[in-house]
Amino acid sequence: MERRADYGYDAPYALIAFLGIGTASAVAAVVSWRVHGDLTRMLALYALVFLFNASSFLYATRRGKFQVWNRVLDDLRLRGDERVLDMGCGRGAVLIAVARRLTSGRATGIDLWSTTDQSGNSREVTLQNAALEGVRDRIDVETGDMRSLPFADRSFDLVVSSLAIHNIRSNPARTDAIREAWRVLKPGGRIAIVDIRVTGRYADALKTLGATNVERRGLGWRFWFGNPVAATKLVTATKSTST
Repeated sequence: MERRADYGYDAPYALIAFLGIGTASAVAAVVSWRVHGDLTRMLALYALVFLFNASSFLYATRRGKFQVWNRVLDDLRLRGDERVLDMGCGRGAVLIAVARRLTSGRATGIDLWSTTDQSGNSREVTLQNAALEGVRDRIDVETGDMRSLPFADRSFDLVVSSLAIHNIRSNPARTDAIREAWRVLKPGGRIAIVDIRVTGRYADALKTLGATNVERRGLGWRFWFGNPVAATKLVTATKSTST
C-alpha cells in the first residue's frame, strides 16, 4: 500500500555509525592499496561488512518492516471493531497500519517520543502522519510510559509493539511493560510484539502470566537490522476468556 507519510528511521545513530565506519574503511582501503596489501584486504572486508549492514538496516527501516507488519496484521484477521493499543508507537507506522483495518474500532498509540530511538519522533508528527494517511479519526495518541500505562484493566482487544520494549534499560523493567500489556488486555484478547534481542524473555513472561498460544518466530531478511544480534522476532499470545 502506498505510504503518504514519512515514518523516519529507527535507531538513526546506529545507521549513521554503520555508514560512517563502512565509508571510512573503504576510503582507507583505497589509500593503503599500493603499500599495505594485508591491511588493504582487512579494511576492504570491514567496508563490505559495515556497508552491507547499513544497506540491510536502511531497507528494513524504510521498507521491509512495513511489508512484514502488513503480513502480521493480515494474519490477525481483525474484524474492524477492535480497540487496539500500540506500545511505543513512534511516528505511527504500525498504529496507522492497524487503523486502516478498523471500521468502528479505534487504535491508541503511546510513546515517550525519544529521537534517539526514532528520528524526528514526536506526538505532533504521529498525528500529522495519521492525517496524511486518512485515519486521523480512528486514532488517539498519548504521552506515557509503557511500564505504567494510563489505561484501565481489560481495555483493549489487541496490544501491539514494534522495536520498542528493548529500549527499556533493564530486563525487570521490560517485564513490567509485558505485565502492563497483559493488564490492559481484555479476556480473549491478543498480543503481537516485534522486537530484537530479548524476545525470549517476553515469551517466558507471557507464559508466566497465563497466556495461551504463545509463539515466537523469526521474521526473515526484510526485517533484519544488519547483524545477528539484531535479528527481529515476533512474539504472539492470547489471553484466555476465563482470565
